[in-house]
Amino acid sequence: MNQSLTRQFFRFTIPTILSMVAFSLYTLVDGIFVAKGVGETALAAVNLSSPYNSVMFAAGLLLAVGMSTTIAIRLGNGKHHEASSLFTRNLIVAVVVSIVISVLTLLNLRSVAQFLGAEGDTLGYVMEYVGGVSPFAVFFICSYNMEILVKTDGTPLLSTIGVSLAGVTNLVLDWLFVLIFHWGVRGAAVATGLAQVVSTVLYLYYFAKHSKQLHFVKVSLKPSEFKIYRRTLPLGVADSITEMSNGVVLFAFNQTILRLIGESGVVSYTVIGYVNTLVLMVMSGIAQGIQPISSFYYGKQERKSYEAILKMALAMAIILSVGSFLGCQMFGGSIVGLFIKRDSLLFDSSVAALRKYSLAFVLMGFNVVLAAFFTSIEKASRSFPISVGRGLIFPVLALVLVPKVLGAENLWYAGAVSEVAASVIAGMFMAMYLKKRR
Repeated sequence: MNQSLTRQFFRFTIPTILSMVAFSLYTLVDGIFVAKGVGETALAAVNLSSPYNSVMFAAGLLLAVGMSTTIAIRLGNGKHHEASSLFTRNLIVAVVVSIVISVLTLLNLRSVAQFLGAEGDTLGYVMEYVGGVSPFAVFFICSYNMEILVKTDGTPLLSTIGVSLAGVTNLVLDWLFVLIFHWGVRGAAVATGLAQVVSTVLYLYYFAKHSKQLHFVKVSLKPSEFKIYRRTLPLGVADSITEMSNGVVLFAFNQTILRLIGESGVVSYTVIGYVNTLVLMVMSGIAQGIQPISSFYYGKQERKSYEAILKMALAMAIILSVGSFLGCQMFGGSIVGLFIKRDSLLFDSSVAALRKYSLAFVLMGFNVVLAAFFTSIEKASRSFPISVGRGLIFPVLALVLVPKVLGAENLWYAGAVSEVAASVIAGMFMAMYLKKRR
């Protein structure tokens, strides 16, 4: 295999994976500090609030991924000014979308909390968390948007620095706000929001002063200039759903668990949700890492190059997927012990639940990477069904069927059933692609 391609692959994927891991630690750190500083009910409330964060990040991804693909192709074709115009206009759209989300949330805070499943003791905590984090929506969405486009600009390491810096900020502020100032759940939310401010400022400074290819330029805001979104939004939908799938699955699981098991089950799933987010972010890191380079070589019509990138991505994803599953089997007790006291029935049931759920990780990487690859070569008709299947349709169906067939205590296998179904669709599309190529 071409050594230059291999170096390029690792140059983009490793920083992206590290960025996504650091990114996933935001909510995990929130959970640890809330569990230690407030209690298990508050921990469950943070879990119920998590889908809201997923909506903000998914919005950033929806706008960024399709546009990133289009911009990368423009750069591959040497159309640098056009690429910069698309970049600038896209950031303006991101700001407008962010403001709309913040305003609608704050005007309907109780309804949002109740929709997320909050009731009784958790309602106040969820309102505190969502109310504390929603004013920072513009920083969540713009930071994530620029974090992807920094890689498209050819500086993947900066995305790692930005996310890591935000992660450290979140860690310090969580400790300060929750354990020292005793601001509770709202303190954890504000800490997370301020961390996004830090990364947003860093990326804005980069694009204003030190970017390689993409720059802020004067753009027209005529309606005709936004027709490009007819092409870019469908490309971004697949990856946006992959990001949002964690929030959707969290929401669906929370509702099912509250109905079949009760609030103690939500605490168990809180821990599982953190682990699931971490594994999903690793797989998304591989997927997002290959997109700019796959799109670049697709723009140059170098099929062998972007297919070689796909092979490396699938190999890495499969190894890390299986490793994640084995890690949960061997170290499940240590993971759960970060959140729940060991001398309790809840601890034992949570460890058993995590080990069952982790079977889903085996095929997760395969599905996420293939969806991203098809997006990078402008095959939204293939990436979309994979992402929608694993992110929305199959989890919901599995949550309905698995408890009925295997019993309520085995609903934790629903994630694995969903990934198996998605892998059938992904495998079918890959076979069709290979057959057409021949």
